[in-house]
Amino acid sequence: DAGSSVEEMEFNWDEYLEDTGATAAPHGSFKHVDTSLQNGFAPGMKLEVAVKSDQNTYWVATIITTCGQLLLLRYDGYGEDRKADFWCDILTADLHPIGWCEQNKKILKVPEGIKDKIPDQEEFLQRVLKGACSAPANLLEGLHRGKNPLDLIAPGSRLELQNIRDSLEAWIVNVVENVGGRLKLRYEGLEDSDKFDQWLFYLDPFLHQVGWAAQHGYSLQPPSAIRSLRSEADWQEILKKVKEEEEESSVPTDLFKDKPVIGVHSFSEGMKLEAVDPMAPFVICPATVLKVYNDKYFMIEIDDLRAERATSQRYVCHVDSAGIFPVQWSLKNGLHLSPPPGYPGQDFDWADYLKQCGAEAAPQSCFPSLTSDHGFKENMKLEAVNPVDPEEVCIATVTKLKDSYLWLQLEGSKKPVPECIVSVESMNIFPVGWCETNGYQLRPPRKAIVNKQKKIAVVQPEKQILSSRTVHDGLKNQELNSSDSVVINGKYCCPKIYFNHRCFSGPYLNKGRIAELPQSVGPGNCVLVLKEVLTLLINAAYKPSRVLRELQLDEEAAWHGHGETLKAKYKGKSYRATVEVVRTADRVADFCRKTCIKLECCPNLFGPQMVLDKCSENCSVLTKTKYTHYYGKRKNKRIGRPPGGHSNLEVAMKKPNKRRKRRKHFFVHKKKRSSTSVDNTPAGSPQGSGAEEEDDQDESELSHSLAQDRDKRKRKLRTFSFSDDENKPPSPKDIKMEVAEKLQLDSNPLEWSVADVVRFLKSTDCAPLARIFLDQEIDGQALLLLTLPTVQECMDLKLGPAIKLCHHIERVKLAFYQQFAN
Repeated sequence: DAGSSVEEMEFNWDEYLEDTGATAAPHGSFKHVDTSLQNGFAPGMKLEVAVKSDQNTYWVATIITTCGQLLLLRYDGYGEDRKADFWCDILTADLHPIGWCEQNKKILKVPEGIKDKIPDQEEFLQRVLKGACSAPANLLEGLHRGKNPLDLIAPGSRLELQNIRDSLEAWIVNVVENVGGRLKLRYEGLEDSDKFDQWLFYLDPFLHQVGWAAQHGYSLQPPSAIRSLRSEADWQEILKKVKEEEEESSVPTDLFKDKPVIGVHSFSEGMKLEAVDPMAPFVICPATVLKVYNDKYFMIEIDDLRAERATSQRYVCHVDSAGIFPVQWSLKNGLHLSPPPGYPGQDFDWADYLKQCGAEAAPQSCFPSLTSDHGFKENMKLEAVNPVDPEEVCIATVTKLKDSYLWLQLEGSKKPVPECIVSVESMNIFPVGWCETNGYQLRPPRKAIVNKQKKIAVVQPEKQILSSRTVHDGLKNQELNSSDSVVINGKYCCPKIYFNHRCFSGPYLNKGRIAELPQSVGPGNCVLVLKEVLTLLINAAYKPSRVLRELQLDEEAAWHGHGETLKAKYKGKSYRATVEVVRTADRVADFCRKTCIKLECCPNLFGPQMVLDKCSENCSVLTKTKYTHYYGKRKNKRIGRPPGGHSNLEVAMKKPNKRRKRRKHFFVHKKKRSSTSVDNTPAGSPQGSGAEEEDDQDESELSHSLAQDRDKRKRKLRTFSFSDDENKPPSPKDIKMEVAEKLQLDSNPLEWSVADVVRFLKSTDCAPLARIFLDQEIDGQALLLLTLPTVQECMDLKLGPAIKLCHHIERVKLAFYQQFAN
């Protein structure tokens, strides 16, 4: 095919995930990447900031969130009020550490917006600054101002690297390249040769700032592998030169403050264990503790029983080193243990082997406890370093998990590589999109890509209409490029997005599923992080298809962000819609808030701010009905729109001559407006773009609407008797007409709380269903709006239980008409 080629030029993660049906490993599972994105500033730190209305005065502000060189600030005195939050650029804004105004005789003055709240400025400052943490002065002044600390490890910088192959001695290394914290290092003295270059993440426990060896009693000696390349005099001259230039090429010490702390081990020489060689992490083998250096370091050797062996596989470890396990770990986890070379036979037995060697097994207490709470799952995709060729970063698939370890299958490597065994805390694995964000070449999979157009057909959730659109494999207007996005120093730009599980979840999202979501997502590329957040919300919905529809982009609306295709599955059908997400960090908070309002949940349910104790919206005291009265959507009719409205959701099949019934909203009573109705939506209220044109009704409208049908309901009143067999819907012969038992209510059901509704249901034969009403927070107003189709659809009840439940609801409605409607 002339339009085919091997995919070496361009790779798109979104298309790849869609084609393979796989999901990306969550960003939060890569702790080292999260650490590398920190800019030295942290939420809660305080600064002295120039007041916008009067540049000659300053006031204390608190950091709300950070994103690269951008800070979201709030002047002290605004409390939990987010309306006055503002973004500023560290490089250009007039920012200073606490105490700067006093030192430089500048004026601290309360901004006009909160002047009435702070009658005594001195007393207020003493109170808010007591025990406060000031932003570091070195990050606000001088050469380091506005720089990501990671960028201070520039090419030419020097570090010290311990030799983990045969000793603990260290030697100077030069930084050749810094890719998002992954450093290409070259030994000092080998400037013209890359044969011994190494790639390590800057947080590697064996990598240190210059001067570390002398401080900890280790000598500076070139590794044995390169020592013969120069004379001893040459090495001493190189060392002298390094010490003379130490200040020029050194890296700030505080850059390594987040490195893992090495603990004390309890291994002894001669102990046996199971291990994975970090240089060839493909099999698990028997190993021996060869040497104990001190209480922190020891050396192990992969067992080899051959008499003629030329080399040995040995390396230095510490107590938290990856790839060391107690004896029998493989057997207990159903894994293959590769016998040592030279071992007689293939059936390896630890008891016989220990007896043969006259050795003891390292006790379980020597090893750190392993965890399975890491977020990785089978078939997830990520990016991983090829252990055979560390220059390569490849697409990786999780094929197996055991405790804290992953088995990864690499794709696209120049030479085939067996499955790799890596720790979930390995610094050689990265989230999807890491290479692209840091400008590094990701090895694409080897497969032919046919450059042709394709049809995407998707099911619309509420109306069966055949509607497909033609798309191209390489949609240029869908691609995020650096000119369109705020990319800080080539790094991620979206702050961490928190899921505040205590906040009100609204009518669309299942509170139980929301509680199971990770605490946060990101930081990372704005489009990728927000797409992951929206996907998690869709999957946490009662009806994912409905949430997808609420989020879909109005084709007639102006685009202000980036169109992303999101998918949902519901009742065996697949749904897809284009959703708009923002590209820049300064718009993330507003995007999250507006999306929450669109979903009729608390505006703080998710966003860049963590809700610790009490939500600023006080959402916990509101029921679904009351909450939607404040945050519900109002939609105005458009003249000439066909039934079902405009939609970019598309359908795979058509059901001809079947008229769609108008679906009623579950929690809010709404009525259709005429096409000439005037939009009276209050300023600032969100406007939807869905197909159903409805408006909220208040309690009096609800009561009036119910009362209008009172006489009709009395004339047509009937109940059903039926079989309780959920799998056998009642036949017409089973339905009997009878007079309903009269119900006497003690209070108006319009005023019932969720607890009142649950209490009523528990007094009936539908008591097992009370849990659903509690989970979905259905109060009295919502109860009076329920109908048989709504109950079946929104509660996923079969016909039998649904009819039984509706019988009791009808009794409540009748009692309401008779006792309270007038």
